[in-house]
Amino acid sequence: MKRQLSAVLLSAALLSAGWLGVTGFTLLAALVPLLSLSESYDSSRRSWWKMCGWASLTFVLWNAATIWWVWIASPLGPIVATIVSTFWNLVAFMTYHYVSKRAARSLAYTVLVTLWIATEYIYYSAQVMSFPWLLLGHGFSGDVWAVQWYEYTGVFGGTLWVLLANIAIFEALRRRTVRRMATAAATVLLPVIVSAVIYLTYKPSEQSVTVSVIQPNIPCYEKFDREHEHDNFEGIVSLLREVPPQAAFALLPETAITYRICEGERSSVVDYLTMSVFNRSNSGTSIISGATTTRYYNSGEQTITARSDGERFYDHFNSALLIDPRGIVDIYHKGRLLIGVEALPLRGLWDILGVDLGGISGQLGWGTEYKTFASRGVKMGPAICYEGLYSDYFAGFVREGAEVMGVISNDGWWGDTPGHKRLFDFCRLRAIETRRAIARSANTGKSGFITPRGEVVESMGWDRRGVMTQEIEVRHDKTAYVVYGDWVARTSSLVALLSLLYYMAYRVRKRNHLVE
Repeated sequence: MKRQLSAVLLSAALLSAGWLGVTGFTLLAALVPLLSLSESYDSSRRSWWKMCGWASLTFVLWNAATIWWVWIASPLGPIVATIVSTFWNLVAFMTYHYVSKRAARSLAYTVLVTLWIATEYIYYSAQVMSFPWLLLGHGFSGDVWAVQWYEYTGVFGGTLWVLLANIAIFEALRRRTVRRMATAAATVLLPVIVSAVIYLTYKPSEQSVTVSVIQPNIPCYEKFDREHEHDNFEGIVSLLREVPPQAAFALLPETAITYRICEGERSSVVDYLTMSVFNRSNSGTSIISGATTTRYYNSGEQTITARSDGERFYDHFNSALLIDPRGIVDIYHKGRLLIGVEALPLRGLWDILGVDLGGISGQLGWGTEYKTFASRGVKMGPAICYEGLYSDYFAGFVREGAEVMGVISNDGWWGDTPGHKRLFDFCRLRAIETRRAIARSANTGKSGFITPRGEVVESMGWDRRGVMTQEIEVRHDKTAYVVYGDWVARTSSLVALLSLLYYMAYRVRKRNHLVE
């Protein structure tokens, strides 16, 4: 019992380090204790359930150590996320455990690698019940110098590296031969060497654009109160007046404008904003601001997320607005909604039970198309908060022509915890995947600028207020990842299916004495 518990605690600690601001390199050996534990059990059903228990405890502890802060905004959130995440991890690991006792080790390893990536991809791709915080590849968000090759593979390339390294290290420890040790060393070091070469040979673009980022530092749990609404808005306007005239874009956070804006109608709030800010020499600056917008539908029109006021159907959207002296020029609707806060699976059930999962009450409308916002000849992709977790979705803005990326967020719901820090760091991986500079505006932190190599040029941390301005790279080329998307995950899913079919055929043949 003591040995098994030690293995579980060690695996959980090594899995968690990358999300706690330490390093992601511990991931390269994080599953070795679990693999050793699996090796110690036989093929009986009793042993399978014992191993399932230890693996479950490992993955639950990993979740508990890394997403506990979600509890601050939604007590039910981390529980649901842990259950779903642990389930998918168990599907991959326990299938490996089962196969490893009944077929060739090479087949078992193939199942572990490809099925783990496939289950990550399923969880990541789901429209609802998706919280891809713990994709193994995300663990290197603090070690961007070592994963510059994400521009070819995306975040699932990081997961592939982690799994292959764990297998190689486990085999080296199990057999203790020079060949196995050399293989393990090569598996760990070669990707780092390749990354260093890409990093050192990177050629910055000669074109740049000036962007300002505003961090108003408004308490999240007060910003939507009517009594604070006017003062908060005036504070934002005063910060916008500090934006230099050469700035092409000025970024405000997610839902910075708390007054409800009806799409297609003139907004007195936006009119006041444009009169206050653009009545000066920098009329060439465009503001990108988060807001909640409402779209009413004509008779006969309705979406699956629409609500009704008794007369018309309508949707609320988490939106990004492009504002210039003419008012609202364009609107982008958030397409990746936060589970439980903006997107409600089994929506009717929650209404019946009267369960409030936190945040904006009710299901928001889904954005269905990418937008790029243009100012002074430069196109910016306006990603909103949670969308920074989704590599392929984020890359979609670049496919649509974004030459720089903006991210607007409102991270203060969780207090000064690892939550807002990792959300910023994940954007460093998105910068590498797309080779786009990123300007990020968060309400209470962390805001800043990230280069296409994932380096942080300037940032503003928790509980600070101010304006930052930088010249950032403008790039027009598209990386292999932008072009091909999550090809690693799609390929792994296919190989996982073929491996499982092969295993089933192998077992049938063996049962019929057709193989030794």
